[in-house]
Amino acid sequence: MSDSNLGSRDPELVLVAHGTRNPRGVQVIGALAEAVSERVGRTRVAFVDVLGPSPSEVLRRRETPTVVLPAFLASGYHVRVDVPREVADSGHPDVTVTPALGPSPALAGVQFDRLRAAGWRPGDDVVLVAAGSSDPRALADVRAAAAVLSDLIGRPVEIGYVTTAAPRVPEVVARIRARGARRVLLAPYLLAPGLFHDRLREAGADAVADPLGVHPGLVDLVVRRYTDAVRVPARVR
Repeated sequence: MSDSNLGSRDPELVLVAHGTRNPRGVQVIGALAEAVSERVGRTRVAFVDVLGPSPSEVLRRRETPTVVLPAFLASGYHVRVDVPREVADSGHPDVTVTPALGPSPALAGVQFDRLRAAGWRPGDDVVLVAAGSSDPRALADVRAAAAVLSDLIGRPVEIGYVTTAAPRVPEVVARIRARGARRVLLAPYLLAPGLFHDRLREAGADAVADPLGVHPGLVDLVVRRYTDAVRVPARVR
């Protein structure tokens, strides 16, 4: 089934994001949902923290089959615990939960586009920047994402975290500089702009790429997650 064949008979889609007080971050999630809705039908947004509505609140308002897509770049606590709990609390009779967005080669492709737009040149050192997590499975997902990006640029990619995990971004940049790097670029493994991305301007790199944002590659990935769920549902009841 191609997304061009999707219609009103198919399940609704709910994008579940973390939530942020930064209006730019909220706007990106809304714009992503709007872009996806043009291909799969109306797409709603829910948040597991900071903002509302919560996934359970959104799901309680409808009885039609629904696909819930965790818009997270790694499968940490929110993906493994919060989202299933919210689905269960909603009492909705027919929900399919997809895998998280990342890690995925599609996201690495988006990062590479953002790096090139920021002035990346072959030979530049690159640091993949993630928000950070105390969940070892989420950190493993970040390492997998860095490995895929490394394959794309043809050089090792180091990892720096903004919070929670180590090493922190400025430490990684300083270490790379100390070994003689000429240029260091940061590749944010972040969905939207906000406080975390703003902090990167002071990390000592030569350039900071944009977050993933509403890139066609990300929209394609969301649509693919949805269509895969519709083809082979793994429902939470």
